[in-house]
Amino acid sequence: MTRTWANGVKTAALFGVLWAVVLGIGALVAGGTGSASWIWLFAGIGVVSTFVSYWRSDKIAIRAMRARPVSEAEAPAMYAIVRELATQARQPMPRLYISPTEAPNAFATGRNPRNAAVCCTVGILRLLDERELRGVLAHELSHVYNRDILTSSVAAAMAGVITSVAQFLLFFGGRGRDNGPLGMIGMLAMALLAPFAAMVIQMAISRTREFDADADGASLSQDPLALASALRKLESGTAARPLRPDGDLADVSHLMIANPFKAGAVSRLFATHPPMSERVSRLEEMARGGWQR
Repeated sequence: MTRTWANGVKTAALFGVLWAVVLGIGALVAGGTGSASWIWLFAGIGVVSTFVSYWRSDKIAIRAMRARPVSEAEAPAMYAIVRELATQARQPMPRLYISPTEAPNAFATGRNPRNAAVCCTVGILRLLDERELRGVLAHELSHVYNRDILTSSVAAAMAGVITSVAQFLLFFGGRGRDNGPLGMIGMLAMALLAPFAAMVIQMAISRTREFDADADGASLSQDPLALASALRKLESGTAARPLRPDGDLADVSHLMIANPFKAGAVSRLFATHPPMSERVSRLEEMARGGWQR
């Protein structure tokens, strides 16, 4: 409970920093153009894009993974696990999908529990045993129950607004009032650094939500060591079969339980997922606290 509360505070603080950057850029736009209407225009575009992506999040993710709906006859174990967990959480049964990719991964999406979808790849179904799969599915359902799609959609929209307004500053910043050389340097610095800062903050919010889903999923399944074991296997499995960050995959990768892409030199800074070693360590600590069966 303490860790979950701390992660909630961290998320609120990160959103606060994002809002501060938005307001700071808004002040620059207003000062440089003599009109605050531009910032409202970009904010409106951000709100509309957030609504669309949030409303269609399940369809976008499922299409990106080329997933198809499966019946209970085709995936009896998956259905049995999800039905048990959803009943235990007193939530409706989500739609279930399987993606044909061999890269082991899973994700859940949907704007609320009544519109949720859970997807497993063929690779993860082959890699994990039933106990480990149960831990993974509990993690994914926790994302839906925690309304993480809303959180990530808002964070992405705010980052998009910051980037759009920063681009406006770069192209049109010198056409407004004469703020002098120092003013122009400050405006250019903000235009260049703000999108970078927004992206890092957005990634940090995603990492915080992953820790929460790990803890809540372990509580739902009452078996944190099963999820820890699954994460160890997924770390090796995704490294052996990384996906290419093409098209919609780059936009939905944060939904997956493991980073599907090949790690790079600066992967820790820009990753949407915390390091597996840290996630496993937290789950093992949780098990030592009384959850191990």
